[in-house]
Amino acid sequence: MTRLLHLFHANQPTLLKTGSYYLIHIVVAACVAYAVTRNFWASLTLSLLEPTVQAVAYFFHEKAWNRAQTRKSHPPALAAAQ
Repeated sequence: MTRLLHLFHANQPTLLKTGSYYLIHIVVAACVAYAVTRNFWASLTLSLLEPTVQAVAYFFHEKAWNRAQTRKSHPPALAAAQ
């Protein structure tokens, strides 16, 4: 449990951003799915499934971008020596 708390605190801004994106995505996906299917239950299922997968992908996408930015601003010592 301590490890999960540490993970949450270390990634809190990204997790909060992911959460807000998730909520907006659910609303948009529900509206689009309902407009296409005219079926409340189908739109609810689609709007919960697809954004959930997207939210997980988004979290790792953000982590990869942050890592790339860190590498770009701090070049490896080996490259600096040449």
